[in-house]
Amino acid sequence: MSCLRVCVLYPDTMNLYADRGNLLFLGQRCTRRGIGFELELAGIGEGIDPDRHDLFYLGGGQDADQRRCADDLVGVKRDALMAAAERGAVFLGICGGYQLFGRSYAIGSDSLPGLGLLDVSTVREAGQRLVGNVTIDVEVLPDETRSLAGFENHAGRTFLGPRADPLGRAGPGHGNNGTDGTEGARRGNIVGTYLHGPLLPKNVWFADWLIRRALAIDDLEALPDDLERMVHERACSLGRAS
Repeated sequence: MSCLRVCVLYPDTMNLYADRGNLLFLGQRCTRRGIGFELELAGIGEGIDPDRHDLFYLGGGQDADQRRCADDLVGVKRDALMAAAERGAVFLGICGGYQLFGRSYAIGSDSLPGLGLLDVSTVREAGQRLVGNVTIDVEVLPDETRSLAGFENHAGRTFLGPRADPLGRAGPGHGNNGTDGTEGARRGNIVGTYLHGPLLPKNVWFADWLIRRALAIDDLEALPDDLERMVHERACSLGRAS
């Protein structure tokens, strides 16, 4: 039996906006298909086996929490996480997790180090928080585009470097920075986004995409997803109306 092995980074400090629901939903999708599901938690000071996990997850947190995690992420876990990324493991970073997957996060005169998994940098600028429902178009394959919906609430402005591709276009939402129309970033199996609320229950197709990529399989058993599709359509309509 296949088993999805997930490593949750800093679950006690980086867990805002009900994003723990993403992990519950992933587990449910696996269980309904007879796929095993294992969670391992990695907190501050704890090392990581780069070959043990299929998917690494990092949620959002307050600035103070990100400060606590940033040094540990780079000083303790970086080599293992970079090795895991190199072999093709899946990474999902949401909000603060997305920011820490980038190169840096500048808050005033301070700069928090990032992993550098994504060629993005974040700054805290004066101005309002970027808040609201967002729906973006994601290119899954060269000939397939899907809608991804969620809720954004962030003060940081993230800017993509030349080696970064946006996850999608923000439409009427603020997206990465409120100016260039991009939302999130992706490099291969590494995904960062500001969309939460939580993200995966609103986008069942994306949850299944993550499972397929993490297990390196082409197809999953179809499930009766009428309710999940209704939730997705409602979330998309809210994002497009913002």
